[in-house]
Amino acid sequence: MSAAVAFVLKGYPRLSETFIAEEIRALEERGIDIRLISLRRPTDRHVHAVHREIRAPVNYLPEYLYRAPARVWRGWRAGRRLSGYRAALGIWLRDLWRDSTPNRVRRFGQALVLARELPADVGWIHAHFLHTPASVARYAAFMLELPWSCSAHAKDVWTTPAWEKAEKLADCRWLVTCTRTNRDHLAQLAPAGRDIDLVYHGLDRGRFPPLERCRPSRDGSDAGDPVILLSVGRAVAKKGYDDLLDALGRLPAGLHWRLIHIGGGPLLRKLKRRAQRDGLAGRITWMGSQPQEAVLAQYRAADAFVLACRIADDGDRDGLPNVLMEAQSQGLACLSTSVSAIPELIVADETGVLVAPGDGAALAEALTRLIADAELRQRLGAAGMERLGANFSFEDGIDRLVQRFGPPALESL
Repeated sequence: MSAAVAFVLKGYPRLSETFIAEEIRALEERGIDIRLISLRRPTDRHVHAVHREIRAPVNYLPEYLYRAPARVWRGWRAGRRLSGYRAALGIWLRDLWRDSTPNRVRRFGQALVLARELPADVGWIHAHFLHTPASVARYAAFMLELPWSCSAHAKDVWTTPAWEKAEKLADCRWLVTCTRTNRDHLAQLAPAGRDIDLVYHGLDRGRFPPLERCRPSRDGSDAGDPVILLSVGRAVAKKGYDDLLDALGRLPAGLHWRLIHIGGGPLLRKLKRRAQRDGLAGRITWMGSQPQEAVLAQYRAADAFVLACRIADDGDRDGLPNVLMEAQSQGLACLSTSVSAIPELIVADETGVLVAPGDGAALAEALTRLIADAELRQRLGAAGMERLGANFSFEDGIDRLVQRFGPPALESL
C-alpha cells in the first residue's frame, strides 16, 4: 500500500486558486491518496464545483497561535520528543534570526501542530507555494524525518528572500514550478543537481469546453450594443487595475464598451471609487468573487479579455495567470502585458496582444484596436485557443506529477 501525501496549502478552498483544486482532484482520480493541510480557514462566499468533488479530508491548523494555546502546547510537548525536533528547531532559529517576525513564530507553531496531528499513513509532505506553506512543510518534515517537496507559483517566487529560497531548494527533495521564467530564476539559487521541473498548470478542458457558436461582430459603434470587455482577477496591485482604469478613461468618446470585472480583493473598494470619480462607473459591472460556472458564462458572453498585470512595489508579480488560459479556451482575444511568464503563453500580435506594464497610453491604444475590429478579435482568439491546446496540456502536467507522487515513488519510502 502506498503512503499518503499531505498537501500544505495557505488556504482552502480558495476561488482564486482553482488550478490547485483541479490538480488535487486529477491526482485523486489517478489514485494518489491526499490529505489537505490548510494554514487558514476559507473566506470566500462560494466554492467551485471542483472543490465539492475533492475527497481529501482537510485539517485546519491554528491561523493564530494564541487562539488555540492548548493545541499548540500539545504539539510542542509531542514535537520535542521527535528525533528530528532538534534539526527543525535549529533551522527555525536561523530563519528567525534573519526574519524576526510574528509570522515566522506562527509557522513554527503550526508545524508543531502539524507534526503531532499528521496521520500515521502520510509518508510525504508537499507544499503549494514556496513562502509560508513551504516553511510549515519544511519544519514539520524535519521533525518527522519525512521527505518534502514544493510547487512554486508567483508571489512566493518573487517576494521570498533569496537566502530563504536557496535554503529551501537545498532541503526539499524536488520542486516544480509553473513557468519557464520561475524555473530559470530558481535554478540560479539551487544547489547543483537539485531537481527543478517546469510543469505548466494547463487547463482541464473538460471544465472549459469550447464555445460552439460565433461571437457577435460588435465594433463599438452602436451605443445600444457595446463591446463587452472582461477581466478576471483579484483587486491587488500586481493585477494593474489602476492602469486599466487609466486606459479606459483614455478611450475615444464615440467608442462604446462595457467592462465586466470578476474578483474580490483589498483594493476593490478603492477601484470603485476611482471609477466613479473618473466617470466610468456607469460602464463597469463589478461582480465580485464568483464560482467557476458563473465565470465561464462571462467568458462566453464577452468579446475580449484584458488583464493589465504589472510588478508591484514589493516585487510581487503574476507567474502565468490561469485566467488567460481560461479566456483563450473560449476563443477570446486576450490583451495583457509582457510581465513575467505571460509571453510564454501569448505571442504578441499572433495569439493575443501584449503591451508594456504600466503604460496606460499603450493599453488604451490596444483596447481601441480590439474594440473596433471584430475580425482581429476573431483571428487572435482562434490562434490563442489553438496554441493553448498544443502547448499547455493539463493532462501532461498531471502525468508528470503522478510520476513523482505515484506508487513507485511512495512505496520506496
